[in-house]
Amino acid sequence: MGIKKLMIMVGLLVSQGQMAQEGQHWTIEKPDEIRLDATQSYNHPYDDNIEMSGKRVSGIIGYSINEKREVSISREIFFPQLRTLLKTNDADWKAYRAYLKGVYTDNILPSIAMGNRIYVPGRVKEVRINGMLKIVHEAVNGVSLSRTFFPSMGQRLFVEQWTMTNTGSTPVVLHGGQKEVMETLDGAKGVYTIHVGSNIKKETTLAPGKSYTFSIGISATMNDEAKIEISGNEYYNERLAFLDQMKNSLELQTPDPTLNTLFGFSKIRASESIFESKLGLVHSPGGGRYYVGFWANDQAEYVGPFFPYLGYDTGNDASLNVYRLFAKEINDAYDNLPYSFEMEGDAPKSTLDRGDAAMIAYGAAQFALSTGDKEIGKELWPLIKWCLEYNRRQLNGAGVVASESDEMEGRIATGTANLSTSSLYYGALGLAVSLGNSLHGSSSTTRTYAKQAKALKKNIEAYFGATIEGLETYRYYDGHTKLRHWICLPLVTGIYDRKEGTIQALFDKLWSENGVHVEKNDENKAISEIFWDRGTLYALRGTFLAGANAQSLEKLEEFSNKRLLGSRVPYVVEAYPEGNMAQLSAESGLYCRVFTEGVFGIVPTGLNSFKCTPRLPAEWDHMALRKVKAFGEDFDISVKRQGKLLKVSVVKTNGTVILNKTIKDGKSVQVFF
Repeated sequence: MGIKKLMIMVGLLVSQGQMAQEGQHWTIEKPDEIRLDATQSYNHPYDDNIEMSGKRVSGIIGYSINEKREVSISREIFFPQLRTLLKTNDADWKAYRAYLKGVYTDNILPSIAMGNRIYVPGRVKEVRINGMLKIVHEAVNGVSLSRTFFPSMGQRLFVEQWTMTNTGSTPVVLHGGQKEVMETLDGAKGVYTIHVGSNIKKETTLAPGKSYTFSIGISATMNDEAKIEISGNEYYNERLAFLDQMKNSLELQTPDPTLNTLFGFSKIRASESIFESKLGLVHSPGGGRYYVGFWANDQAEYVGPFFPYLGYDTGNDASLNVYRLFAKEINDAYDNLPYSFEMEGDAPKSTLDRGDAAMIAYGAAQFALSTGDKEIGKELWPLIKWCLEYNRRQLNGAGVVASESDEMEGRIATGTANLSTSSLYYGALGLAVSLGNSLHGSSSTTRTYAKQAKALKKNIEAYFGATIEGLETYRYYDGHTKLRHWICLPLVTGIYDRKEGTIQALFDKLWSENGVHVEKNDENKAISEIFWDRGTLYALRGTFLAGANAQSLEKLEEFSNKRLLGSRVPYVVEAYPEGNMAQLSAESGLYCRVFTEGVFGIVPTGLNSFKCTPRLPAEWDHMALRKVKAFGEDFDISVKRQGKLLKVSVVKTNGTVILNKTIKDGKSVQVFF
């Protein structure tokens, strides 16, 4: 063996050993695809699942590869609009989350004979994810197999597509045995029928090198609806069109392929979980628990403000619908808004005040500004004003906002006034000034909001500012002595008075192998082990905004590598141990916002303007956001290093240069369209 070849082999072995040691199982094959090489010893056994959704279906596909590289597939398919129970005034929420669903193993697959043998898929060779799940098997008796899983984007249908290829030198005859499964049951909306079947042919001859493709479908119909048929690639092409739309919108370009790819994947997960409902289109978290419903935090605050940047009309429509439905709940008595509308609004509305008016005002103002649409701004203005007034009326004697809880809904103590609610209220006031001035010019209302924001900032410092574990940061509520993940929120909303201590607390004290944990609590280990990715994503957005480029990039890369290439892929998740790291959709929107609002530092200043404070890491010489659709325009933002300076360019897709300016690192530019 030559020395060069030996060195290459040694290098590969070292690289594989490092991947196994670091818990990395996947590699980036293309900018929009990751691959697990199942032939590598550190990749079997392996077990994971992925959620994929369309407007009428969602599927959580589990795949488990054993030591022999045999795979077991679990298909948990949900038909969210078809509920099996419909109750009123019932305290058991499971009664309202009784979606029509089923779990299906390989027992549903048709039988395939080759001569006098039943075809059994060979060992798993690789797994690929690109917005669809593809499992590739090695050839058995001269026939290889790839299986691709994806939802229909518009029908109550989940598809598994098989492609069988003759890898031998002689023709192969395949005999397909159809296996039909049909289940009928009475549901809340009528008679439901679940149908499992395939369009496999009875006989197919495969010439050498040729392939044959057929599909297995799991579908549901209601009452006298016609059975959903699969004739060819129509549903595959439908999914592909959606993925192409995601790929060609809001493209992140950095020197780090992991960040670029996870950003691209996050656009998919954030955008696919939108469902038809009797309330109209609604974005929902998913995760096997939350469909055809929405929340003040997940939808109004987290993902709604992201869609205008993506330019995804379906996402914008769903988000606007959410704000409109909350607007219908505003009242002259200033009773708190319900924080969620579950099961198409049929579930009882909770009266718990989690600081939801602050969440809604913060999200709705961002959404309205980012659309650049004056009519949308006018429509949402009454909702935003009501929410701000509600928060003003909740100010306690110390001038911060009282609320019963926060988005954790009592899972962990929040006191009578928490930092989250006051921080979001502060952020909403500033955004409302920008929106109000764009709509009506400077007025007594916006001047009042500016004064209220100034006073609130002082009160946040006086009430929440504290020394915890020797760090000048924030306590989460009066009497709280632990570090909590939401101490990042002042940074997110532009309060940097305690940024050094807060950044150190987030990255040195609260950081773990799964990002920022909810609380550092040596007295209660169970609490210390809890993590919710939303806290990490807000923290990273805030620390970039605060200018901690080097530390933020290090943590962002560590976190992104784990979520994209580790053992639980390819999206950021909700929480652990709760939900067992379910891939809730809105969190993926928060991942993208780490870049749009954190790394690029975009802050809306009007319907057609924004401030940009680019945080180009020292290791990078360039970064760009292409095909941004916000503020009523379609444009690119690029940042390039020029010595100690940064060159910032904003150019419309038609070539019109809006801004081309060289600035000092850490400075801002104002962009006007």
